[in-house]
Amino acid sequence: MHVLAVVGDDDAGRRALRDRFVAAFPDEGTVATVERSTESSPVPADRRTDGVDTAVAVGSGGWLATGDDREVPGLVDDLAPDHDYCVLDDVPDASVPGVVLGDADYAGEVLASGESADDVDVESVVAALHDRTPHETLESLVERAKSAPGAEFSGAIATFTGRVRARDAPDDERTTHLEFETYEGVAEERMAVIETELEAREGVHEVVMHHRTGVVAAGEDIVFVVVLAGHRPEAFATVSDGIDRLKDEVPIFKKEATTDGEFWVHEREPGAE
Repeated sequence: MHVLAVVGDDDAGRRALRDRFVAAFPDEGTVATVERSTESSPVPADRRTDGVDTAVAVGSGGWLATGDDREVPGLVDDLAPDHDYCVLDDVPDASVPGVVLGDADYAGEVLASGESADDVDVESVVAALHDRTPHETLESLVERAKSAPGAEFSGAIATFTGRVRARDAPDDERTTHLEFETYEGVAEERMAVIETELEAREGVHEVVMHHRTGVVAAGEDIVFVVVLAGHRPEAFATVSDGIDRLKDEVPIFKKEATTDGEFWVHEREPGAE
């Protein structure tokens, strides 16, 4: 799921710009919007945009669409399996690609900015968004695997999730986060080759891999491998070989930040998956 934030005052046309992005996404895409709210009821009908399949407001009382106590990152994770796009409406502390209007502060990568919505080239921003790695979760990857050709012949789904380990032992300094970098497109191309080669195995119907880039905090997920297969033996063997090959063959550079300092992976043993 591609996630985009639109941040700024509504007097600058923020909501109108959000609606323009929704209209600019491909017609076959499923779109969600998320906004913060101080209201105690679901998003009013007059604030829902044509083309939006899911509209949710998050306020001090939680996820107003259901009344659950939710934070935006967790909500975005929940939307990922069933949506192709998500627009965060005025969520300035998000860490996804964003568009900023006026002098609003924004924590994530700024794809475009302007004094008003009229200053933003929507088509250019959508193109830039498609160049970024989409937001994936284990659940969204599993859903993708389930929809693959040959799914009716599969009786097993095996998965691997690598996460940031805070420490190896009780006396170790704590790892606060890891930062991952890669040459543009290189890691994705290599993972695609590995997926294709593993899918050539008898009884394996689909292999899906995803590795996050940027900063990943302690306790968060880093990398996923999902295998759809006819039976559990080939599913288990392939998911194990998949993560081993990803770690050995995909060029991803890792920096570890601990309470004692920062280190590139070649400088010390990493505190990760």
